[in-house]
Amino acid sequence: MTSLDERLKQPGLIVAPGAYDALSAKLAAQAGAEVVYMTGFGVAGAGFGLPDIGLVSAAEMMERVRVIAAAASPVPVIADGDNGHGGPLNAARLARAYEQAGAQCIQIEDQVFPKRCGHMEGKEVVPVEEAAAKIRAAADARAEKSFKIMARTDARATHGLDEALRRGEAFLKAGADILFIEAPRDEKEMRKIADTFKGVPLVANIVEDGKTPYLGAKALEALGYRIALFPVSALLAVTARLQEVYATLLKGEGLPEAEPRVTFQHYNELIGLHDMLADAAAINEKTGK
Repeated sequence: MTSLDERLKQPGLIVAPGAYDALSAKLAAQAGAEVVYMTGFGVAGAGFGLPDIGLVSAAEMMERVRVIAAAASPVPVIADGDNGHGGPLNAARLARAYEQAGAQCIQIEDQVFPKRCGHMEGKEVVPVEEAAAKIRAAADARAEKSFKIMARTDARATHGLDEALRRGEAFLKAGADILFIEAPRDEKEMRKIADTFKGVPLVANIVEDGKTPYLGAKALEALGYRIALFPVSALLAVTARLQEVYATLLKGEGLPEAEPRVTFQHYNELIGLHDMLADAAAINEKTGK
């Protein structure tokens, strides 16, 4: 499997679907994802039943990185680090922890605490100097340069596109490897971002019902983007499905035979039961049990 560092040196857009737990990460990898994106929005909602407004702690996010990276392995994971969960020292500690937990990239944004999902209203950002200090601290803290720092700015919503571009420049100077200008409003703005940062790996965050145009891979690549995140697509689809299934079950008749689902046996195959039992049998045979 190609690492994120190696993949960024190759041409072509990287489509990174969002995963929010071990099962979704494993299924994304099995579906053929080159990179899996650990979505903070999804972790907050699916892991804790909370909105994405900064309520999940750094320690809880670190643990989710470990679980998701292990489930997706050997597929690389980009992990949402929110706003670093504090100042530069916090961002540095978070970057080290994410790297040790198996992620290949951390995303750090410039929002205040508590933060909000990038496609929500009412966002605020910290001064650019403070945000750049976090990026610099995270970049300096990593053990290997192959561990990438993705710098995100939400300043488009608060100060306009020109300020977002200015922050992007500052973050690159601070050591960011990948640039994420959140929530441009139309293709013209997306094109301006790409023209301003030619040669820089750029992120497009494609959110259903969000503020950014809902473009596919070919259109994003043509604009000049290198990574397309689809962070909540699976979560939104699964949420609708869960509502339907629970409503059906509460009628007391169970699932109809024709209800779309995997079989019990296939589910066990997907999560590796057969391989684990085979490994256990091999160990027992070697130890004479």
